[in-house]
Amino acid sequence: MKREHLIAPSVLAADFRNLSKDFEMVNQSEADWFHIDIMDGRFVPNISFGLSLMPAIKDLAQKPLDVHLMIEQPELYVEEFAKQGADILTVHAEACPHLHRNIQQIKSLGVKAGVAINPGTPIQLIEDVLEEVDLICMMSVNPGFGGQKFIYRTLHKITELRKKCDERNLNPFIEVDGGVGLQNAESIVKAGADVLVAGSSVFKSNNPIQTIEQLKNITPFNITL
Repeated sequence: MKREHLIAPSVLAADFRNLSKDFEMVNQSEADWFHIDIMDGRFVPNISFGLSLMPAIKDLAQKPLDVHLMIEQPELYVEEFAKQGADILTVHAEACPHLHRNIQQIKSLGVKAGVAINPGTPIQLIEDVLEEVDLICMMSVNPGFGGQKFIYRTLHKITELRKKCDERNLNPFIEVDGGVGLQNAESIVKAGADVLVAGSSVFKSNNPIQTIEQLKNITPFNITL
């Protein structure tokens, strides 16, 4: 059954010179989660903040932390991220040769478990774990950098994934991450997404709170894909 969609502003696009201001803005907005990208410079060609910043993020955030691990060997770090306040931990299928084991490890820590796939990865790679996960993150840009353009082929993958979940009576959150903004949010929700990760479109907006409100209150009807 389709849910009301959620908005998860991506902290990667926030002003790191004044994180408290941006976090307070999100806290006061209609956003539902904070999306936290963790990059190791190996799985993706960029490095972002790591465990050392998690206590500060947890202190500032008044909404759940959706932590997206774009790292190799995530099994070595998920326990510490859970201890530092992650509410959702998502690992990449491409980084996990023992994906089912990795998901079970996350769930054993008492947090929601997610799996992410890159734009070039077919959804068939995660079919065997659909029953196990709480969230599926569909990357709609190549991971590593913010501000990229949405890959529209992702819409067809979202529709295909939603159909497979419905056929098996499963209802994980389908999250879309990358290039999401007011120009495509309706089409993304129409395709079957539950969670919109929005970075630059929120934090670079002239009125971020209003942008979040608009993303939250879109009505995906009469949209032709």
